[in-house]
Amino acid sequence: MAKPQRDLTSGSIGSTLLAFALPTLGSNILQSLNGSINTIWVGRFLGEGALAATSNANIIMFLMFGAVFGFGMAATILVGQSFGRRDLEGARRAFGSAVGLVLGGSVVIALAGWMFSANILRLLATPGSAMGLAEDYLQVIFLGLPASMLLVLLMMGLRGTGDSMTPLWFMGLSVVLDSGLNPLLIAGIGPFPKMGIAGSATATLIANHVSALGLVAYVYARDLPILLKGHELAWLVPSRTLAATIIRKGLPMGAQMLVMSTAGLTMVGLVNRLGVDTAAAYAVSQQLWTYIQMPAMAIGAAVSAMAAQNIGAGRWDRVGNITRYGLFYTVGLTGVMVVAILLFDREVMTLFVTGGSPALPIARHIQLIASWNFVIFGMTMVLFATVRANGAVIAPLICLIIAMYPVRLGFALGAREWIGADALWWSFPLGSGVNLAMAIAYYRYGNWRHGSVVVPPDADEAGEHAHAAGEPGGRLQPTG
Repeated sequence: MAKPQRDLTSGSIGSTLLAFALPTLGSNILQSLNGSINTIWVGRFLGEGALAATSNANIIMFLMFGAVFGFGMAATILVGQSFGRRDLEGARRAFGSAVGLVLGGSVVIALAGWMFSANILRLLATPGSAMGLAEDYLQVIFLGLPASMLLVLLMMGLRGTGDSMTPLWFMGLSVVLDSGLNPLLIAGIGPFPKMGIAGSATATLIANHVSALGLVAYVYARDLPILLKGHELAWLVPSRTLAATIIRKGLPMGAQMLVMSTAGLTMVGLVNRLGVDTAAAYAVSQQLWTYIQMPAMAIGAAVSAMAAQNIGAGRWDRVGNITRYGLFYTVGLTGVMVVAILLFDREVMTLFVTGGSPALPIARHIQLIASWNFVIFGMTMVLFATVRANGAVIAPLICLIIAMYPVRLGFALGAREWIGADALWWSFPLGSGVNLAMAIAYYRYGNWRHGSVVVPPDADEAGEHAHAAGEPGGRLQPTG
């Protein structure tokens, strides 16, 4: 059977980028549909309190996810650059090291989160009516964190090799299992136990484990490039030098997710203080925003993978055009999503809450003010995806901190005295606009094109390769 990898260093840039991005977009659509369908089940079966509970729990999971996700992003860059240089062993070493680091970290975080979930929810000022539900949901979700991290890491690694189709199929499997099991476990239909909101989390746990293990089996059955076997399994315990590179590049990228997560947690805390109806409206708005930002996320991932392979291959002549095509596609596709959501917002929102719900008019008002900011967000995603493909991770982090804290949250807090709750919603486009301005400045004038970090092999490996007759050119090491 033909291998599903795509050569991202040759051919038409526009068509190659789009062909690579579309399966990633399909994966994002499936993932978002999964979340939306699950939210529909929770809202319909259990009401606004449960809806607010899942919103609070999910932002915490995003925070925990970000604590280890940066290592996977760093590994994807290393895998992509290694593939661009045709260095398969370097790609496998980077991927194996990331798996070891990420799984170890996710197990620790899962245990800590399970024990302290109630304390975390109290810090968020979770409404009392939603507190018990949120804790039940969050504890089960924490138990599934290692499997969900492994699944995401496998998908990221495959995309780094140029394969965006395999992740699409296994995301589909996860969605079918999760959305199918949700109503059965929530309501206790047929032979399934009635678990309430914990049933929704349990469905996610089962889906992630089945999909992750299935993807591992598929990688071995198809002998895909990230496969580790024999002595390569030792790379799951990363060498000191490679671990240092992944951590040095991964921590700032993970910190970006933590910055977004903590800013999101602060925003949820502010929203919660406005009452359960506003909290439910914000939860519905977040569901719609996942769809609006899907094109930007998919194209950003494609730009990063494509730019990394071309940088690894020394094809700098293509990197600028990759960025330009990414910006063009992002603005066009995201703009269409924004217009569609605003035109049909009521029809879509009534999937999550009833037509007479007091949360509905609040959610429509939030959408009108904040949705268009995702066009700006998408442009920023593309620019930072390109610079990160060459390992430039500090400047995007600094820009994000400025945009999220003194700008977005500063405005949300400071302007409440004049415009009330609308200050929270207007803070989104304001923060995104400032972030885009800084991204443009760094892309045009920053030093991200210069320098790279070369990871030398371990001393034992260097000795082996110095005497290896089968590798006359030695082995290129992944760079960050």
